[in-house]
Amino acid sequence: MPADTLTALATLVGARLRANGLTLTTAESCTGGWVAQALTSIAGSSDWFERGFVTYSDAAKQEMLGVSARTLAAHGAVSEQTAREMATGALAHSRAQVALGVTGIAGPGGGSLEKPLGMVCFAWAMADGKIGVQTRHFKGDRESVRRQSVIAALQGVLKLLED
Repeated sequence: MPADTLTALATLVGARLRANGLTLTTAESCTGGWVAQALTSIAGSSDWFERGFVTYSDAAKQEMLGVSARTLAAHGAVSEQTAREMATGALAHSRAQVALGVTGIAGPGGGSLEKPLGMVCFAWAMADGKIGVQTRHFKGDRESVRRQSVIAALQGVLKLLED
């Protein structure tokens, strides 16, 4: 997707957050802060973007977001369970009311039969307890998988705010 797609989505996310008086925090692994970068590229984002966590290692997920060692051992870093704990941990460790968590396998290595390259798990959470999770399978090289993940993460925030 073109770069302007990211800008358009980020602008829309910002407008929806602002209209609802909400702020967002991000917890990212495979996207390496790209979601936060897309959001903060929008002028005025300080009104609705609270903070971002880049937790690439399991230790960072545990230390910064409170993801449990039990979850990581049982389900792995790339799982809906971990994405859920990333999102809820981001809420707990920020002042935001909306959070997203994203973790996946962007490649070119690291995939398996159970968790193939391009598998990305997402979670979106609100301080009121509403949460959504989803696993997607993207095609393409590392850059493409990561870009598609950023787009899906932003689309998920919009869906959460609409529901």
